[in-house]
Amino acid sequence: MANLVLLDSTRTGKKLEDLERKLRSLVVGQDEAIHQIVTAYQSHVTGLAPFGRPIGNFLFLGPTGSGKTRVVEATAQSLFNDSKALVKIDCAEYQHSHEIAKLVGSPPGYLGHRETHPLLSQEALNRHHTDKIRISLVLFDEIEKASDSLWNLLLGILDKGVLTLGDNRKVDFSSSMIFLTSNLGAAEMCALSSPQLGFSPARRDGGFHGGQEAKMSRVGIDAARRKFTPEFINRLDKIVVFKPLGEVELEQILDIELEIVERRLQAAAGSEVFQLSVAESARQLLLTEGTDSRYGARHLKRAIERLLVQPLSNLLASGQIKRGDFIHVSREDSATSLQFFREPVVRDHWRTAASLAA
Repeated sequence: MANLVLLDSTRTGKKLEDLERKLRSLVVGQDEAIHQIVTAYQSHVTGLAPFGRPIGNFLFLGPTGSGKTRVVEATAQSLFNDSKALVKIDCAEYQHSHEIAKLVGSPPGYLGHRETHPLLSQEALNRHHTDKIRISLVLFDEIEKASDSLWNLLLGILDKGVLTLGDNRKVDFSSSMIFLTSNLGAAEMCALSSPQLGFSPARRDGGFHGGQEAKMSRVGIDAARRKFTPEFINRLDKIVVFKPLGEVELEQILDIELEIVERRLQAAAGSEVFQLSVAESARQLLLTEGTDSRYGARHLKRAIERLLVQPLSNLLASGQIKRGDFIHVSREDSATSLQFFREPVVRDHWRTAASLAA
C-alpha cells in the first residue's frame, strides 16, 4: 500500500477542457446540459462509450427561449467551428405517419423511390466529419409534435444505434450524439419561477434555490413520462430540464449577442472594421425591452434586432455612417429608442492634420 499513488478522478483532458470552455462562452445558465455533453464526449474520446449505441441520448426540456436548441448549435460551433454542422429534424413536419418516408426513403417499388433521398442517410450523418473529429450531432427539435411513427423509429436508433432505410441500407448512429428537445411542462415551470423572473432584486444572484429548481425538474420529467412510453424514456441517457432565464443570465446573453452584432458589422465592412460602443443606458433599454418570461432569450434577440440592428442598417443604407467609423450608441433619459453617434474614421483626422500643416 505504501507504493500506491492516489489519483484524481475529477481531472479531465485538454480536449474536454477546451470543449467545456467554448460551450460556457456560448451558453448561459445551463451548466447541467454542458456537463452531460462534455461527459459523453469524454467517454467517446477515451474509447469508453457503450458499444452498439449512440454516444449519448439526451432529452432537453424547458420553456421556449431557455437555450435547448442553442446548446446543440453551440456544441457544433465548438467542435466544428460551424453552428449548422448538425442534422436537424423539425418534428412539427412529421405529425403524420406517411411523412416518415422523408427520413428513411421509400421502399423499392413505390412511386418516386429513386427520387427520394432520405434525410437520415449515412452520408448526411458523416457530412461534417473531419480528420480529427468523427462525431455526428443529430437534433430532433420539438419531439412531442411528432407522430407515434417517429417515436417508434427512434426506439431502434436510441437503443441499438442503427436505422434501416426504405431500401434496407443500414445507417450507423454509434458515433452520434442524439438530442431531443421539447417544451413539455414549460407552462408549469414558468408558473413556478415567474415571481423570480425579470429585473427584481431577488433575482440578482442569477439562480433558483434548490427546492424550486428540483420542483421544476420534477414537473418537466413528469410531463415527459406522461407523454412518452416507458421503453422510450428508458432509452434516454439523461433528461435535462432547462431553467428559465433571469436577469443575470440575460445580461450575459446580451454581451454574447452584442459581440455577434459586432462580427456582423465587421463582415459587412470587409477590411474597414466598424467599432461599436454601447453605453450602459443603451444596454438597460435592450434588457428592459428584451425581458419576457414567456419567450426567454429569444425576446432579447428580437429587441436587439429591432432597436439596434435595424437602425444600424438604416444608417448604412442612407450613408450616414461609413465603413470603418466608430459608432457610439446610447439612450437619452427615459426614451424608448436608442441614439447613434458617429466618430469619423481615423484617416479623416490624418487628412485634417495634413491640411492644417500645409
